[in-house]
Amino acid sequence: MIIGGYLGPGGLAMNETYYNCTGGAAGYIDRIILSENHLYQRGAAKKMYHTLVPHDPEGILGSITSIFLVFLGLQAGKTLITFSKWTSRVARWCLWGLLCGIAAGALCQFSKEDCLIPINKNLWSVSYILAMSASAYVLLSLLYIVIDVQGWWSGAPFFYPGMNSILVYVGHELTHGLFPWFWLCYETHYCYLFMNLWATSLWVFIAFVLYRKGFFLSV
Repeated sequence: MIIGGYLGPGGLAMNETYYNCTGGAAGYIDRIILSENHLYQRGAAKKMYHTLVPHDPEGILGSITSIFLVFLGLQAGKTLITFSKWTSRVARWCLWGLLCGIAAGALCQFSKEDCLIPINKNLWSVSYILAMSASAYVLLSLLYIVIDVQGWWSGAPFFYPGMNSILVYVGHELTHGLFPWFWLCYETHYCYLFMNLWATSLWVFIAFVLYRKGFFLSV
């Protein structure tokens, strides 16, 4: 995940050349230290590539790179605290975004596959971390200008679930597979799209009601 090596899904991929190598080095380390019984058993690769070994997308190496993502987010916060002028903040966020984007592109060689370190969410690869950080820095800069500097938009309705993110997350996990958030679909993209949009909108509405009532769940 951090250095070169097999980073594919294993199973039927590449004509079964690396059948039991799901997750590459990340999966190998997790299976040795944590054992297969303590890993996530329903990964996306298992269904698509018929893999036999489990792979946990939130394993040991993935946790290390996720800490790096937190560090990059910390820089955004430090920039906000250190500099008082909005132009200084935006300029530095854009610079961080540019550097992260260039680094991500260099690692994945601006290619989807057959590169040094591909952008892979299941592995939380370094290139994925850098690509997401670059996108986040740019998006933060745009929203900061639109919402905080110019006041063109209040951020609604998205800040309602943000004010109750723990409750929305736990509620989503508890109600997954239950009506009215879920119903049977017949393998059509439009059905799944509508269902997920409806479920998301429903949770935004619930968060809005809780916001109006002044109820916020925090830990």
